[in-house]
Amino acid sequence: MADNEFQLDYAACRAHLTRRLAEPPPGRLQLLTGPRQVGKTTLLLELTKLHEPVAVYASCDGPEAALPGFWERLWTQATEIARAQRKAILLLDEVQHVTDWAARLKAEWDRLSHHRTPVHVVATGSSALRVTSGTRESLAGRFERLTLAHWTAVALRNILGIPTAEAPDLFVRFGCYPGAVGLLNDLPRWRAYIRDAIIEPAVGRDILAIGAIRRPALFRQVFALCASLPAQIVSLQKLQGQLRDAGALETIAHYLSILEEAYLVAPVEKFSPRPLRRRAAPPKLVTLNNALLAALDSAGAPDVSTDPARYGRWVENACLAYAWNTGQRVSYWREEPLEVDAIIEGGWGAWAVEVKTRPFQMDALTGLLEFCRRHPRFRPLVLTGTGHHETARLAGVTAQPWTDFLLSGPPQAAGGSRIPRPSS
Repeated sequence: MADNEFQLDYAACRAHLTRRLAEPPPGRLQLLTGPRQVGKTTLLLELTKLHEPVAVYASCDGPEAALPGFWERLWTQATEIARAQRKAILLLDEVQHVTDWAARLKAEWDRLSHHRTPVHVVATGSSALRVTSGTRESLAGRFERLTLAHWTAVALRNILGIPTAEAPDLFVRFGCYPGAVGLLNDLPRWRAYIRDAIIEPAVGRDILAIGAIRRPALFRQVFALCASLPAQIVSLQKLQGQLRDAGALETIAHYLSILEEAYLVAPVEKFSPRPLRRRAAPPKLVTLNNALLAALDSAGAPDVSTDPARYGRWVENACLAYAWNTGQRVSYWREEPLEVDAIIEGGWGAWAVEVKTRPFQMDALTGLLEFCRRHPRFRPLVLTGTGHHETARLAGVTAQPWTDFLLSGPPQAAGGSRIPRPSS
């Protein structure tokens, strides 16, 4: 994550932008990126309504954006409002669709700043890669970047009204894209929505548009293969061997980094105090929204009673994705034959985490205890299924139901202080 980037959920992002827009204009440009279908347009429309009559909203991928003079009219309108009202807010949705958008945005922003015209600017982009590329090239020092992250299980409960007892399981089996939740009573329709509204635009349009993919068919295979291996440690050589089309290891590694920037898959690194060793180890593949797993798996979402092993892998993937999406640094640890599912560092504190959805014996915690012996700043935590916490208790290790973890993050820190929870 860049130094000037904030990774927030919907409510926190709305609160952050509200505070920025209350500051004296012009401030820095606010660039909002994030996965598709997580509410960026909805957020801009809320801000437009909240700040009437000084707000100007424009969809840069709508038909009106193709008309001559579209860009110039927006800035003229914002400037006129600012002169009349002493403040204006310009909200640009999907700004990456404007030709040469970064250079043109820089020119307009510099003009406003030079004349001290009181205009705030918020711009969104679903293609994080294209927005990131533009900001690096043209907008250095002029912007703050915010990421509207994937929705969480607590958002399913608090915003979409899913009962507390059902939200974690729903989150594991079907992820959380807010526009898709209402379609879950018709699974073929739900799957078509995820593929047509999220996967295909992200993989087939946003990523290919930046010209970073020379072999689109291979890239699609890498993405599909990653989604079939949730929370599994896989070497690049093994990935290469399972692809229909051979690709160089460097190409596969490059495609994994692009999938991470596109908020689709995170190739989680092995924990090591030495960064070079982290990069050399095979990644653990974490799909960043379990909806992608359910949409691409021909077997559909697993049922805990009929397929507990696959369900357990999806629970682990959901827990690691939740931590990654809330801005924690996530890695794993392995020193054969010992392994720890997740090493989490950040606002939640420092945790070594094992995910055990089924009954387990004491020796299953050997890796966790050994890692914490070597790295005592990390607290051991076992995420368990219902009624499976006794073994952890006997080992002196904190246990927490994985359902609670997905709703509130880790338990209380040492000394009774509460680790900050992601807002909902």
